[in-house]
Amino acid sequence: MSQRIGGHVDSSDPVAEALARGATLSQIFLGDPQSYKGPVVAYAGGAPALKAAAEDAGVDLYVHAPYPINVASTNNRVRIPGRKLLQQHLHAAAEIGAKAVVVHGGHLGKDEDAAVGFDNWRKCIDGLDLPVPLLIENTAGGDNAMARRLEAIARLWDAIGAASGGDQVGFCLDTCHAHAGGNDLGDVVDRVLAITGRIDLVHANDSRDTFDSGADRHTNFGSGLIDAGDLADVVRAAGAPVVCETPGGVEGQAADIAWLRERLG
Repeated sequence: MSQRIGGHVDSSDPVAEALARGATLSQIFLGDPQSYKGPVVAYAGGAPALKAAAEDAGVDLYVHAPYPINVASTNNRVRIPGRKLLQQHLHAAAEIGAKAVVVHGGHLGKDEDAAVGFDNWRKCIDGLDLPVPLLIENTAGGDNAMARRLEAIARLWDAIGAASGGDQVGFCLDTCHAHAGGNDLGDVVDRVLAITGRIDLVHANDSRDTFDSGADRHTNFGSGLIDAGDLADVVRAAGAPVVCETPGGVEGQAADIAWLRERLG
Protein backbone atom coordinates (compact mmCIF):
# COMPACT_ATOMS: atom_id res chain seq x y z
CA MET A 1 0.00 0.00 0.00
CA SER A 2 1.77 3.09 -1.24
CA GLN A 3 -0.54 5.84 0.02
CA ARG A 4 0.92 7.82 2.89
CA ILE A 5 -1.40 7.93 5.90
CA GLY A 6 -1.30 9.79 9.19
CA GLY A 7 -3.32 11.86 11.59
CA HIS A 8 -3.99 15.41 12.68
CA VAL A 9 -1.76 15.67 15.74
CA ASP A 10 -0.43 17.97 18.43
CA SER A 11 2.11 20.40 17.01
CA SER A 12 4.74 20.11 19.76
CA ASP A 13 6.32 17.02 18.15
CA PRO A 14 4.48 15.89 15.02
CA VAL A 15 7.31 13.51 14.11
CA ALA A 16 7.00 11.55 17.36
CA GLU A 17 3.21 11.65 17.02
CA ALA A 18 3.47 10.07 13.55
CA LEU A 19 5.81 7.34 14.76
CA ALA A 20 3.50 6.57 17.69
CA ARG A 21 0.67 5.96 15.23
CA GLY A 22 2.74 3.92 12.81
CA ALA A 23 2.14 6.76 10.36
CA THR A 24 4.09 8.39 7.55
CA LEU A 25 2.65 11.89 7.81
CA SER A 26 1.28 14.38 10.30
CA GLN A 27 -1.02 17.36 9.91
CA ILE A 28 -0.73 20.17 12.46
CA PHE A 29 -1.94 23.62 13.36
CA LEU A 30 0.74 26.26 13.74
CA GLY A 31 -0.67 28.08 16.74
CA ASP A 32 -4.25 28.61 17.91
CA PRO A 33 -6.69 27.33 15.26
CA GLN A 34 -9.40 29.71 16.47
CA SER A 35 -7.28 32.86 16.44
CA TYR A 36 -6.03 35.51 14.02
CA LYS A 37 -2.66 35.47 15.78
CA GLY A 38 0.27 34.54 13.55
CA PRO A 39 1.75 31.05 13.25
CA VAL A 40 3.91 29.56 16.00
CA VAL A 41 6.27 26.60 15.63
CA ALA A 42 6.04 24.79 18.97
CA TYR A 43 8.71 22.19 18.16
CA ALA A 44 11.89 22.44 20.25
CA GLY A 45 14.55 24.08 18.11
CA GLY A 46 11.98 25.78 15.89
CA ALA A 47 11.29 25.43 12.20
CA PRO A 48 14.75 24.26 11.03
CA ALA A 49 14.86 21.51 13.65
CA LEU A 50 11.35 20.30 12.81
CA LYS A 51 12.13 20.25 9.09
CA ALA A 52 15.28 18.22 9.68
CA ALA A 53 13.59 15.78 12.09
CA ALA A 54 10.72 15.14 9.68
CA GLU A 55 13.09 14.55 6.78
CA ASP A 56 15.23 12.18 8.85
CA ALA A 57 12.19 10.18 9.95
CA GLY A 58 10.55 10.13 6.52
CA VAL A 59 7.46 11.91 7.89
CA ASP A 60 5.59 14.30 5.59
CA LEU A 61 4.12 17.41 7.22
CA TYR A 62 0.92 19.26 6.32
CA VAL A 63 -0.34 22.48 7.90
CA HIS A 64 -4.02 23.22 8.49
CA ALA A 65 -4.77 26.95 8.43
CA PRO A 66 -6.80 28.53 11.26
CA TYR A 67 -10.57 28.23 11.08
CA PRO A 68 -11.43 31.97 11.13
CA ILE A 69 -9.84 32.49 7.70
CA ASN A 70 -12.57 33.29 5.18
CA VAL A 71 -11.04 34.96 2.15
CA ALA A 72 -14.38 34.82 0.32
CA SER A 73 -16.01 37.19 2.79
CA THR A 74 -17.45 40.53 1.69
CA ASN A 75 -16.51 41.95 5.11
CA ASN A 76 -13.13 43.70 4.91
CA ARG A 77 -12.53 43.07 8.61
CA VAL A 78 -12.75 39.32 7.96
CA ARG A 79 -11.33 39.01 4.45
CA ILE A 80 -8.21 41.19 4.73
CA PRO A 81 -6.89 39.80 8.05
CA GLY A 82 -7.69 36.33 6.73
CA ARG A 83 -5.54 36.86 3.64
CA LYS A 84 -2.69 38.14 5.79
CA LEU A 85 -2.93 35.19 8.16
CA LEU A 86 -3.06 32.73 5.28
CA GLN A 87 0.07 34.23 3.78
CA GLN A 88 1.87 33.97 7.12
CA HIS A 89 0.96 30.28 7.36
CA LEU A 90 2.16 29.58 3.82
CA HIS A 91 5.57 31.05 4.67
CA ALA A 92 5.74 29.23 8.01
CA ALA A 93 4.77 25.96 6.31
CA ALA A 94 7.61 26.39 3.84
CA GLU A 95 10.04 26.93 6.71
CA ILE A 96 9.16 23.56 8.29
CA GLY A 97 9.26 21.78 4.93
CA ALA A 98 5.52 21.11 4.82
CA LYS A 99 4.02 19.65 1.68
CA ALA A 100 1.06 22.05 1.64
CA VAL A 101 -1.31 24.26 3.62
CA VAL A 102 -4.99 23.26 3.88
CA VAL A 103 -7.65 25.96 4.17
CA HIS A 104 -11.44 25.83 4.22
CA GLY A 105 -13.32 27.24 1.24
CA GLY A 106 -15.23 29.80 3.30
CA HIS A 107 -18.74 31.16 2.88
CA LEU A 108 -20.91 34.23 2.48
CA GLY A 109 -24.09 35.28 4.24
CA LYS A 110 -27.25 33.63 2.94
CA ASP A 111 -28.43 36.77 1.12
CA GLU A 112 -25.06 37.74 -0.35
CA ASP A 113 -24.05 37.22 -3.98
CA ALA A 114 -21.90 34.09 -4.23
CA ALA A 115 -20.21 35.50 -7.33
CA VAL A 116 -18.50 38.09 -5.12
CA GLY A 117 -17.11 35.35 -2.91
CA PHE A 118 -15.70 33.40 -5.84
CA ASP A 119 -14.09 36.56 -7.22
CA ASN A 120 -12.63 37.33 -3.80
CA TRP A 121 -10.94 33.94 -4.00
CA ARG A 122 -9.47 34.89 -7.39
CA LYS A 123 -8.14 38.14 -5.95
CA CYS A 124 -6.71 36.29 -2.97
CA ILE A 125 -4.78 33.81 -5.10
CA ASP A 126 -3.59 36.64 -7.35
CA GLY A 127 -2.07 38.36 -4.33
CA LEU A 128 -0.52 35.37 -2.53
CA ASP A 129 3.05 34.22 -2.60
CA LEU A 130 2.78 30.42 -2.71
CA PRO A 131 6.05 28.84 -1.56
CA VAL A 132 4.07 25.63 -0.95
CA PRO A 133 0.79 24.50 -2.51
CA LEU A 134 -2.48 25.74 -1.04
CA LEU A 135 -5.17 23.05 -0.78
CA ILE A 136 -8.80 24.16 -0.56
CA GLU A 137 -10.95 21.83 1.52
CA ASN A 138 -14.62 21.13 0.91
CA THR A 139 -16.85 22.05 3.83
CA ALA A 140 -19.91 20.45 5.40
CA GLY A 141 -22.34 23.28 6.05
CA GLY A 142 -23.71 26.58 4.83
CA ASP A 143 -26.08 27.12 1.94
CA ASN A 144 -23.83 29.87 0.56
CA ALA A 145 -20.53 28.07 1.07
CA MET A 146 -17.82 28.29 -1.58
CA ALA A 147 -16.88 24.60 -1.37
CA ARG A 148 -19.80 22.58 -0.01
CA ARG A 149 -21.76 21.58 -3.11
CA LEU A 150 -19.98 20.34 -6.21
CA GLU A 151 -21.67 23.05 -8.25
CA ALA A 152 -20.06 25.68 -6.01
CA ILE A 153 -16.67 23.97 -6.22
CA ALA A 154 -16.93 24.18 -10.01
CA ARG A 155 -17.54 27.94 -9.81
CA LEU A 156 -14.70 28.30 -7.32
CA TRP A 157 -12.32 26.45 -9.62
CA ASP A 158 -13.28 28.60 -12.57
CA ALA A 159 -12.40 31.67 -10.51
CA ILE A 160 -9.10 30.23 -9.29
CA GLY A 161 -8.20 29.20 -12.83
CA ALA A 162 -8.29 32.87 -13.81
CA ALA A 163 -5.78 33.81 -11.09
CA SER A 164 -2.03 34.07 -11.37
CA GLY A 165 -0.69 31.17 -9.31
CA GLY A 166 -3.83 29.09 -9.76
CA ASP A 167 -1.71 26.10 -10.73
CA GLN A 168 -0.35 26.06 -7.16
CA VAL A 169 -3.85 25.59 -5.74
CA GLY A 170 -5.00 22.03 -5.11
CA PHE A 171 -7.93 20.26 -3.50
CA CYS A 172 -8.40 18.48 -0.17
CA LEU A 173 -11.38 16.10 -0.09
CA ASP A 174 -12.91 15.54 3.34
CA THR A 175 -15.15 12.46 3.46
CA CYS A 176 -17.19 13.60 6.47
CA HIS A 177 -17.73 17.03 4.91
CA ALA A 178 -18.71 15.51 1.56
CA HIS A 179 -21.25 13.19 3.22
CA ALA A 180 -22.68 15.88 5.51
CA GLY A 181 -22.58 18.40 2.65
CA GLY A 182 -24.85 16.29 0.47
CA ASN A 183 -22.32 14.84 -1.99
CA ASP A 184 -22.67 11.11 -2.75
CA LEU A 185 -19.44 9.35 -1.83
CA GLY A 186 -20.10 6.75 -4.50
CA ASP A 187 -19.03 9.09 -7.29
CA VAL A 188 -17.54 12.09 -5.48
CA VAL A 189 -13.95 11.36 -6.48
CA ASP A 190 -14.78 11.16 -10.19
CA ARG A 191 -16.90 14.30 -10.00
CA VAL A 192 -14.28 16.29 -8.09
CA LEU A 193 -11.56 15.21 -10.52
CA ALA A 194 -13.76 16.28 -13.42
CA ILE A 195 -13.95 19.75 -11.85
CA THR A 196 -10.48 20.28 -10.41
CA GLY A 197 -8.33 17.77 -12.25
CA ARG A 198 -6.68 16.86 -8.95
CA ILE A 199 -7.12 15.62 -5.41
CA ASP A 200 -3.97 16.37 -3.43
CA LEU A 201 -5.02 15.19 0.02
CA VAL A 202 -7.87 13.26 1.63
CA HIS A 203 -9.22 13.98 5.08
CA ALA A 204 -10.62 10.55 5.92
CA ASN A 205 -13.27 10.84 8.60
CA ASP A 206 -16.47 9.01 9.47
CA SER A 207 -19.51 11.18 10.27
CA ARG A 208 -21.72 11.26 13.34
CA ASP A 209 -24.52 12.81 11.29
CA THR A 210 -26.81 11.92 8.40
CA PHE A 211 -26.27 12.59 4.71
CA ASP A 212 -26.75 16.28 3.78
CA SER A 213 -27.13 17.26 7.45
CA GLY A 214 -24.67 20.15 7.11
CA ALA A 215 -23.08 19.08 10.41
CA ASP A 216 -19.29 18.79 10.73
CA ARG A 217 -18.79 16.15 13.43
CA HIS A 218 -16.06 13.58 12.80
CA THR A 219 -15.94 10.13 14.35
CA ASN A 220 -13.81 7.00 14.10
CA PHE A 221 -14.21 4.60 11.21
CA GLY A 222 -17.03 2.12 11.67
CA SER A 223 -18.71 4.10 14.46
CA GLY A 224 -20.44 6.68 12.25
CA LEU A 225 -22.99 6.84 9.45
CA ILE A 226 -20.72 6.56 6.40
CA ASP A 227 -20.70 3.14 4.77
CA ALA A 228 -17.31 1.55 5.46
CA GLY A 229 -16.94 0.34 1.89
CA ASP A 230 -17.69 3.80 0.51
CA LEU A 231 -15.14 5.43 2.78
CA ALA A 232 -12.38 3.01 1.79
CA ASP A 233 -13.35 3.32 -1.88
CA VAL A 234 -12.99 7.11 -1.77
CA VAL A 235 -9.50 6.86 -0.27
CA ARG A 236 -8.48 4.21 -2.80
CA ALA A 237 -9.88 6.09 -5.79
CA ALA A 238 -8.36 9.41 -4.79
CA GLY A 239 -4.90 7.88 -4.56
CA ALA A 240 -3.69 10.84 -2.47
CA PRO A 241 -2.06 11.09 0.96
CA VAL A 242 -4.53 10.66 3.82
CA VAL A 243 -5.05 12.50 7.11
CA CYS A 244 -7.31 10.96 9.73
CA GLU A 245 -8.86 13.79 11.74
CA THR A 246 -10.63 11.36 14.02
CA PRO A 247 -10.89 11.41 17.84
CA GLY A 248 -9.25 9.20 20.43
CA GLY A 249 -5.69 10.47 20.41
CA VAL A 250 -2.89 8.09 19.52
CA GLU A 251 -4.97 4.95 20.12
CA GLY A 252 -8.00 6.12 18.18
CA GLN A 253 -6.07 7.34 15.17
CA ALA A 254 -3.68 4.36 15.16
CA ALA A 255 -6.71 2.08 14.98
CA ASP A 256 -8.20 4.13 12.14
CA ILE A 257 -4.91 4.10 10.22
CA ALA A 258 -4.70 0.32 10.62
CA TRP A 259 -8.37 0.02 9.56
CA LEU A 260 -7.63 1.91 6.35
CA ARG A 261 -4.46 0.00 5.57
CA GLU A 262 -6.24 -3.32 5.99
CA ARG A 263 -8.91 -2.31 3.47
CA LEU A 264 -6.56 -0.68 0.99
CA GLY A 265 -4.21 -3.68 0.86
